[in-house]
Amino acid sequence: MTTRIAVVQHEDRCPLGLFARWWSAPDLVLDVRRPYAGDPLPEAGEAEGLVVLGGSMAATDDDRHGWLAGTRDLLREAVAVGVPTLGICLGHQMLAVACGGRVERNPAGKQMGVLPLGRTATAADDRLLGPVPPTARVLQWNDDIVVAVPPGARVLAATRDGVPQALRVGPAAWGVQFHPEADGAIVAGWAEPAGGGRAPTPGAPEALAGLRVAEAELAATWRPFANRFAAIAAEHTSPR
Repeated sequence: MTTRIAVVQHEDRCPLGLFARWWSAPDLVLDVRRPYAGDPLPEAGEAEGLVVLGGSMAATDDDRHGWLAGTRDLLREAVAVGVPTLGICLGHQMLAVACGGRVERNPAGKQMGVLPLGRTATAADDRLLGPVPPTARVLQWNDDIVVAVPPGARVLAATRDGVPQALRVGPAAWGVQFHPEADGAIVAGWAEPAGGGRAPTPGAPEALAGLRVAEAELAATWRPFANRFAAIAAEHTSPR
């Protein structure tokens, strides 16, 4: 039986990355939509799973990126009908906003580099994040953070200063502020200055170097996580 996962990609430099490589089984179909290139958004019920990727825009930057409001609607509907959903970085923030939470610029500055995953006690019995080792580390590369979680959401991981790193909304929708899908080649693009001749973001070269050292460790941790999400999606029956 074929499992279809719909993917919303917000820009070229934030692709599915490692997940595309890990999700290469013939019975797993990836339906990647690029609304910035004119692709229509998927509907919540047309696939067994939904992934919303990261991007450099803000979660409510609707004036410049017209598909964001529709993507938030899609996330809200996916939660309502129980479609297994995974929001990554921007997708995590959009999931929070769509379900009644709030996102703001991090007053402490950019979160960047390989950081410890601060699992909470709530994560112990979570079917997606629960099996992740308590010593796991994650790659983060974000300016905005969730400052108020949606009503009823479970915080599954947080940084030492209390910023949510992972949450679950309802029984089958997860948001992760970190990037389990990003490899060194993707992050190298993020570390480059946005304009010609500009200096790199302070700390970006060091963060990229740290990722290069940790790539094998991160892949060993997050490949099983990705495969668990695909398995959860395979258990879901879509109406298509």
